[in-house]
Amino acid sequence: MLTQQLRELEMSGLVNRYIYTQIPPKVEYSLTPDGKSLLPILDTLCQWGSNYANAAESIAEKNTCQPCSEKV
Repeated sequence: MLTQQLRELEMSGLVNRYIYTQIPPKVEYSLTPDGKSLLPILDTLCQWGSNYANAAESIAEKNTCQPCSEKV
C-alpha cells in the first residue's frame, strides 16, 4: 500500500526516489519543488484537523453524562 502511494506520488512529480546500490536495499524519497509547493496547503489542512478535533472533543464532553460517563 505505501509503496503504491509513493510510486503514484513519484509519477505525479511530487517526490523523487533515489535507489542506493547496496545490500540490504535502500531507497530514499524527497520532495520535488512541486511537492514542496504543497506544504502551505498541507499545513492549513493540519491546522483545520487540529481545530476540528478540539471542537469534536468539546462536543463529546458536553454530550456525556458526567457521573456515569454515558452518552446522552
